[in-house]
Amino acid sequence: MGRFHDKRFNCEKELTLSVIGGKWKMIILWHLGKSGTKRFSELKALLPGITQKMLINQLRELEEDLIVHREVYPVVPPKVEYSLTEQGKTLMPILDSMYEWGKNYMTTVMQDEDKRIKTI
Repeated sequence: MGRFHDKRFNCEKELTLSVIGGKWKMIILWHLGKSGTKRFSELKALLPGITQKMLINQLRELEEDLIVHREVYPVVPPKVEYSLTEQGKTLMPILDSMYEWGKNYMTTVMQDEDKRIKTI
């Protein structure tokens, strides 16, 4: 794990967030985990608002962290596919739990807040 070789972490949670944190990584992992292998253009289409440079950067970091596998096929035009590694697949239960938590939060806390604002 070259990105973290010289970095010290206070706890394992900090390391986990360093690997999957940020605006795009969890969404990339979610799509690869739920839909399987994707080409770069397919991922780009699934992530409206992400720039090509940012997607390349996020995929490179995930690859360097051994979470995503990049397969390059020797064809013209070049074909590159991305998939989760075995280590990456172990993140899916965590992402599933985060999805469920967010869904529950949205239906309870955020809706309650909307009702409270409307009564003010």
